[in-house]
Amino acid sequence: MFYRKLWSQTENGFLSGYTCGRYLRSTVHLDENTLKPLSVSPNGRQLISSVSLCHCKKTHKVSPRQRSRGSFGYYSFSSPVPGGCLEPSDKDGIGKNSTSAYYKSEEYDITEAKVDSFPSPDGTNEAILVGGDMQEAVPLWQDFPKRWVIVLLCFAAFLLCNMDRVNMSIAILPMSKEFNWNSATVGLIQSSFFWGYLLTQILGGIWADKIGGKLVLGFGVVWWSVATVLTPIAARFGLPFLLIMRAFMGIGEGVAMPAMNNLLSKWIPVSERSRSLALVYSGMYLGSVIGLAFSPILINKFGWPSVFYSFGSLGSIWFALWLRKAYSSPKEDPELSKEEKKIIMGGSISKEPVTVIPWRLILSKAPVWALIISHFCHNWGTFILLTWMPTYYNQVLKFNLTESGLLCVLPWLTMAAFANVGGWIADTLVSKGLSVTTVRKIMQSIGFLGPAFFLTQLIHVKTPAMAVLCMACSQGSDAFSQSGLYSNHQDIGPRYAGVLLGLSNTAGVLAGVFGTAATGYILQRGSWNDVFKVSVALYIIGTLVWNLFSTGEKVLD
Repeated sequence: MFYRKLWSQTENGFLSGYTCGRYLRSTVHLDENTLKPLSVSPNGRQLISSVSLCHCKKTHKVSPRQRSRGSFGYYSFSSPVPGGCLEPSDKDGIGKNSTSAYYKSEEYDITEAKVDSFPSPDGTNEAILVGGDMQEAVPLWQDFPKRWVIVLLCFAAFLLCNMDRVNMSIAILPMSKEFNWNSATVGLIQSSFFWGYLLTQILGGIWADKIGGKLVLGFGVVWWSVATVLTPIAARFGLPFLLIMRAFMGIGEGVAMPAMNNLLSKWIPVSERSRSLALVYSGMYLGSVIGLAFSPILINKFGWPSVFYSFGSLGSIWFALWLRKAYSSPKEDPELSKEEKKIIMGGSISKEPVTVIPWRLILSKAPVWALIISHFCHNWGTFILLTWMPTYYNQVLKFNLTESGLLCVLPWLTMAAFANVGGWIADTLVSKGLSVTTVRKIMQSIGFLGPAFFLTQLIHVKTPAMAVLCMACSQGSDAFSQSGLYSNHQDIGPRYAGVLLGLSNTAGVLAGVFGTAATGYILQRGSWNDVFKVSVALYIIGTLVWNLFSTGEKVLD
């Protein structure tokens, strides 16, 4: 083990020293009056924050208030009196006698370590450490920002959310053959999820704003995971039972977005808002990727029920981690450092929990209605692609079940990538001085006009490869919405972020219910081109409304 020795002497009222050896020099500055280190600078890092020496018979006590980045295997101060304490009045002793300390490059948490007098080679008295709590170096992951732990856990929840949702898009193909369902019945089953999803949007936002996002999101994941596992059993009992179970699953997933929005409004400062939301929502896209990629494999090998059993069981693992690591706000986390709490509270809300929802005030604001209408227009196209894409690949492009699932992965991968790209672009533009309003309008305009353009091209393409490419580009540009309307709830009303998202997403869910069911109806009487034309028209309407009435400024306090 390599040791470093600190030599100290008085100079302009301070004790200073440096480390000798293979490593970088370290300088210690001690206050002459209190003998407390003012700074230590190996690579600019403070080694100890406070040291006090007191006389207690023939022992010294060393009590740093904070854990240092290293451990003191040998710590000593010179004293003019053998066995005595070094007092602030002993200036002469400090100046005449050398002061030395050995520092061992391992972490050491000194809570109350005893040191005894020890004669040094040059005749001065030194103290040697005889007690202490030796620990290994702090793992890198323990220094990871806690706010981003919350973001990653929300990311994982949304990953499971879409895995459990899209598996029906693949499983519905063999299920419809087994149970003799037509297109209208398939559309009814797909839309039944949204019946429950619709019920808990606003309620989930109210619950999250009042009792905290941790409890609400945890409840949601457990609820929808159980419903996923029970789906094959319900299907065997009959269509009504399956519809009810899908609606039950929607109830659980319905609280996820409002609860997450509430959590991030408390944990994430404005400067990191777009990228954090983009990362969480990319969990949904990657969940679609995993669900669409692995569902065909599981179905071909174990049968369609295996998809629901395997995916649903993953929720229990997530829930165990959530209980241990998550808190509804930074104030509730006892392990959060003061430095990170200062960063978070300096850039986000810190008011008391909401007790009364000012509905009249909320519904009187034009930016709120811009959110609601734009969310409806956005989700119409998104949910159609989410639920009907495998059927489109199978019926129109003539891909088999496995090919349909694998090719559906590409658009969602594109969304996951471009959501994070858009988040970084948006936060960068804000940090460069561009107004939040302008950034939100730019990002959402891309999120509307991009899909509209590529869906119009999809009408004219003739080859499967070009169709898949257009679908991927449509979804990729759609992902910029995460830095547009999906970030805007926290902009205009951070205290009511959960309620606002629940309100606008209710309109989005209605788009999913009507859009998914209407697609089945349109396909019985028309073509896929008609389906795409309706989506394009709504994208254009959303663009106009958003640019006329949205804002990035706070309108609700």
